[in-house]
Amino acid sequence: GRHPPERRLLILGGPQSGKTSTANTILGDEVFDAGTETTHSNVGHTEIYGRRVTVVDTPPWAIPADPEEETEAENNNDDAGAELDSQPQPPPPSSLDSEGPCMGAILCPPGPHVILLVVSVTQPFTDAQRRAADEQLGALGGGTWRYSMVIFTGVDKLPKGVFIEEHISNTGEALQWLVERCGSRYHAFDNSQKETEENTQVPELMEKVEELITDNQGWYFEVNELILLEEEQARRALEEERMRMEEHARQRESMIGGPPRELRLLLLGWKGVGKSSVGNAILGRRYFESGQETELCLRRQALVSGRRITIVDTPGWDWFSVRRTPKRIRQESQRGAALLRPGPHTLLLVLPVVSSLTARKRRTLLAHIEALFGDSACLHTMVLFSCGDWLGRTPIEEHILRGGRELQRLLEYCGNYYHVMDSKVPGKDRSVSGLLDKIEEMIRENGDKAFLPIQTEWLSEESSYSSDNTEPEDDCRGCQVQ
Repeated sequence: GRHPPERRLLILGGPQSGKTSTANTILGDEVFDAGTETTHSNVGHTEIYGRRVTVVDTPPWAIPADPEEETEAENNNDDAGAELDSQPQPPPPSSLDSEGPCMGAILCPPGPHVILLVVSVTQPFTDAQRRAADEQLGALGGGTWRYSMVIFTGVDKLPKGVFIEEHISNTGEALQWLVERCGSRYHAFDNSQKETEENTQVPELMEKVEELITDNQGWYFEVNELILLEEEQARRALEEERMRMEEHARQRESMIGGPPRELRLLLLGWKGVGKSSVGNAILGRRYFESGQETELCLRRQALVSGRRITIVDTPGWDWFSVRRTPKRIRQESQRGAALLRPGPHTLLLVLPVVSSLTARKRRTLLAHIEALFGDSACLHTMVLFSCGDWLGRTPIEEHILRGGRELQRLLEYCGNYYHVMDSKVPGKDRSVSGLLDKIEEMIRENGDKAFLPIQTEWLSEESSYSSDNTEPEDDCRGCQVQ
């Protein structure tokens, strides 16, 4: 790595700092597009004084928000009221498009000789920008500052008679800290100057580059392999997340633009927990008779938030024992699932927020689910808290913590899928859309096992107890689409 035949320069900087223009000035040509924001690292080559020079331009580093500015902005938004709410606000920059400095270092193997930190004199260098610069170089690993130099752009915009040294001393502690961290190495650039024999700013920069390389005994900065591995893993994770979000967006568009998607839901739980009321709240109308014990399975259907929702209400189980739940009731639960051919997407286990969950009650619930629907039923089960109005202003997460270890173990069994509803007035619960979103998230997580398939034993014998409103799937006259 000593005295290589080329010089490799890595350019870093914040938004609108003039990084790309600086890279073009060094290369002596419009190699990179300075009119658009750089989103991925780019590499260019040239020859200066008989040496091959590699220049890597990188995306701008993100400037963290100042907490005081965020607070002030929030106060301003509160004062603006509905007027601001009516105006569309631009979305925040996506973290999926971010690319760390390691990717730029990879493009100039085996590593850059000099890291040029570009700062525009036309923009105030704040403490937030100082933190961004520190984080950016920290992402490359230790020892980066000994290879760093500050490049000031836009020096032609300085007041007449003001030199760059005076600008550094007058700008503030943040800029002075940056220059000191770079060993007081800096250079002033005017990217508006054309390449002529009188323009000596690039040759002067290369002289300072040679001095820095000599100070470092000819060594270049080599990125730690572990950091490169972490960067590559992070990039893959970001790419997978981007693909997942794009697929989710396509699915949402297809649901909105095409026929409504069907979600098949089975209501399960103890006696008297409010299953029928929950079903009415989801469908937005009084389809199930609440306030009295459900004896027979009943299937109802409606269009809700652009989806076709099919719900089967079932009779309640015994609170303390599977054996104490009559065989007829257990069969009704299975036949309720069979009414949702080819199988229910989600088993909604209704649990009142006002009830305490003991170890025996939890074991009884899980025993009912596994005995009736098999071991894989946990992949399709979600806890639906009813009587949510009893919580008042208490968040459901706080209620779960207060509920003790047995409630937490039940949620773990369900993959921590849960939702809370106020089922008092059908059609008035705004959380229904959120519930459907969570159900669709569960379906995506289950992949090729999107629903719980119907088992032949659930259909082994005809039920003399089934409601007249639960015809076979191919004759859905009993389902009412509202």
